[in-house]
Amino acid sequence: MSATPSALRSGRMSAGQAAAAAGGGVVLTGVAFAVTPLQGRAGFLVLGYVAGVAAYLLAAARLESRRSVVDRLAAVLMVTTVGVCLLALGSVLLYTVARGVKAMDWYFFTHSMNGVGPRDDAGGAYHSIIGTLQQVFLAAVIAVPSGLLVAIYLTEYGRGGLASLVRTVIDVMVGIPSIVAGLFIYAFWVLGLGRGFSGFAAALALSILMLPIVVRSAEEMIRLVPAELREASFALGIPRWRTILRVVLPTASAGITTGVMLAVARVTGETAPLLLTAFGFDSIKNDPFSGPQSSLPLFVFSQASSAFTTAVDRAWAGALTLIAVVLLLTVAARLVTRRNRLV
Repeated sequence: MSATPSALRSGRMSAGQAAAAAGGGVVLTGVAFAVTPLQGRAGFLVLGYVAGVAAYLLAAARLESRRSVVDRLAAVLMVTTVGVCLLALGSVLLYTVARGVKAMDWYFFTHSMNGVGPRDDAGGAYHSIIGTLQQVFLAAVIAVPSGLLVAIYLTEYGRGGLASLVRTVIDVMVGIPSIVAGLFIYAFWVLGLGRGFSGFAAALALSILMLPIVVRSAEEMIRLVPAELREASFALGIPRWRTILRVVLPTASAGITTGVMLAVARVTGETAPLLLTAFGFDSIKNDPFSGPQSSLPLFVFSQASSAFTTAVDRAWAGALTLIAVVLLLTVAARLVTRRNRLV
């Protein structure tokens, strides 16, 4: 049987040929914009990229085998997907920095909004920063140990129907809307027990959202720990609980930390549960266990709801501060666990 023409092609398109083909597609796009009603920079960039990629793949199809062309197509799709994601993320970050840096100064980080009107240039987010740090810390104190214990049970001890039930409940909790967690704490803690609004109530709602993320991430990372490590520990006569504490958890600590930081990032920007639990407060409140307390998401929400430019600028500054807080927490966690990464 004779080979197909595409199978006989064994050449390799050079970098110059690839650049010329892609450039030809962009030139054709420019000609199309010049002679047709097409216009706009965004449209030119999108159509130019599509035309350049198409010309690049057509040139590869004439010079290379089918397998090589498919490989190039897969590479283009991967690069395009990564580029789109980075473009979206970068656009959000750059726009937030451009809008938020205008209202960020030393006064913004050292004063609250007590007695400040929406038109006033004064006022800051100190009270909200304190509230966010306290609420997220309390939520992590509640959710992280509980989530780790559940993950250890599922991976090391759980068998049968109970383990399946726990996994099902965790899967359901992953998809719970944040407002539902806030409503539950509002009905149970704020109204049912009569504890009122507080930063701790907000932490309880946030811990409900953190728990399934911590459990799922920790469970997967613990499962990746090689069984040989456990068996070697058991062979030395070390009990199971000490093996988990001294061998399994340190080995999986980098991945567990990543899951914890994902959970922290997930809840740090939540606003709906805080409206029903912390309620918000314009003055500095260092006690999260009594009375309403503000947070950065509530600060951004209240300032962005205003019709005045100064308040909207403060909202952008609060959003930028929120991003910076999450970034600092993530970097700190990475530095703590850098020696325990899985190889």
